[in-house]
Amino acid sequence: MHVVDATLFFSPTSGGVKRYLLAKHEWMRAHTSWRHSLVVPGEMPTHVPGDISMVAGGKVPGAFNYRLPLNPLSWSRAIDALEPDLIEVGDAFHPAWAASRVARRRGIPLVAFYHSNFPQLAGRRLGPAVQKLIEWYVRLTYERCEVVLAPSRHTCDYLHSIGVRHATTQPLGVDVDTFHPDCRGRDLATELNLPRGTRLLAFAGRFSAEKNIPVLTAAFRKLGAPYHLLLIGGDESRREGNVTRIPYCRDNRQLASYLASADAFVHAGLHETFGLVVLEAMACGRPVVAMRAGALPELIDTNAGVLAEPHDDEELATASLASAVSSLYERDLDALGAAARRHVESNYSWSRALQGLMTRYQAAVSARQRVAVETALPSAGTIQ
Repeated sequence: MHVVDATLFFSPTSGGVKRYLLAKHEWMRAHTSWRHSLVVPGEMPTHVPGDISMVAGGKVPGAFNYRLPLNPLSWSRAIDALEPDLIEVGDAFHPAWAASRVARRRGIPLVAFYHSNFPQLAGRRLGPAVQKLIEWYVRLTYERCEVVLAPSRHTCDYLHSIGVRHATTQPLGVDVDTFHPDCRGRDLATELNLPRGTRLLAFAGRFSAEKNIPVLTAAFRKLGAPYHLLLIGGDESRREGNVTRIPYCRDNRQLASYLASADAFVHAGLHETFGLVVLEAMACGRPVVAMRAGALPELIDTNAGVLAEPHDDEELATASLASAVSSLYERDLDALGAAARRHVESNYSWSRALQGLMTRYQAAVSARQRVAVETALPSAGTIQ
């Protein structure tokens, strides 16, 4: 069987979606006889069955190196040329509609993975009327899919609430071999020229609005010394007070070394559909401080970190997060980190997640084949 993934959410500096697709690609190659191909944006069009094919598109300014191929026909041709047996789409935009046409013509299953809660992101910026319109569009798009996969119960419940009744929860996973406590070997205080005794916490990811970076940095300004925040992301290095910024890590082993060598991981976001980087930090044996919002409470065991109470008011949110960071140091960080590692190993390895995903793929293919056979058979009333 040939599984083809198509998505706009893929760039040299993209995060969770890219890691999911590449992890799936390597796992399927190592553990199954199925072929797996990706169709993603790129600088030049390429056709590489069994690997990464690209649809050419220009860069989107200020969008973390994402490209936007706009021609649906180009997407349809690129997907169809791979001769898929099942297609998974990773967004609800025009690649999903292109994939739908290919799937319908070939009579194969179309699966969607809901990685980003675009309606709510747009609604917060443009208002509830825009959000309702986009939710209608998402529901219309996903009517063409056999199943819609959501990475968390929180996200699945949201999809059900807007009428996507065939959504089901399919958690993502973590490379527990790459993200491992053994990566804890860097002396970050020395590297960053910080005094001994600094309480160093890290955040890694895109510096986009939903990550709530202003609240995160404000919380550390409020905390002051000896607390220090290491922000891993963006494209520049600089220090402002007790906040240090360094560029995005494309190499997962390098990222793991930063996460494992910090005291803890901290996240101020309120709208995560999953929170893969949180699990990566936990897999490195580090506790987590995060907001009790979105999908994050599903990931963070009470023995592995601290959840801060969210607030719409930025000042209250800042104070809540600062208090949670401070309270973390009243506990045994290494014991919390060990519990975090055990929690990830038991529940969120890529092997566990992808075995479940393959089962869903097989069910979708079997259901489509059964429908095809039933459609081809004459009804009882026509048999002579």
